[in-house]
Amino acid sequence: MKKILLAAFVISLLGTGAELLLLEHFEGIWQLTPLILIGIGLLALLWFRTNRSRTSTYFFRGLMLFFTLSGIVGFALHYQGNMEFELEMYPSLKGVDLVWETLKGATPVLAPGTMIATGLIGWAYTLTQTYVE
Repeated sequence: MKKILLAAFVISLLGTGAELLLLEHFEGIWQLTPLILIGIGLLALLWFRTNRSRTSTYFFRGLMLFFTLSGIVGFALHYQGNMEFELEMYPSLKGVDLVWETLKGATPVLAPGTMIATGLIGWAYTLTQTYVE
């Protein structure tokens, strides 16, 4: 289980990071946030793997909470951007139709969920490890 969680975490970090770079997802601090978290995540994983102390574990787990929060914020930002665009194009849209068109919009609303999943996988990985005092 340890190896599977570790592989899933690393693949998720590298895949999401590569995708964000290819999409040039670095326009402003909000778009840079997931890339920064991924970079810190790689460094934190290295620290956690080489020194499983309480400090490295707590830092890693705290970082995984930030991954999850960034996914929630990303969802809200993607949704808001799509909704504003849809209302500009079709001012009369409302209700279920507006929600549906917003979810299908140009910006992938559910894509930030990868940050949530990565955070949860990283957290689960820490649960398979023991402290080295």
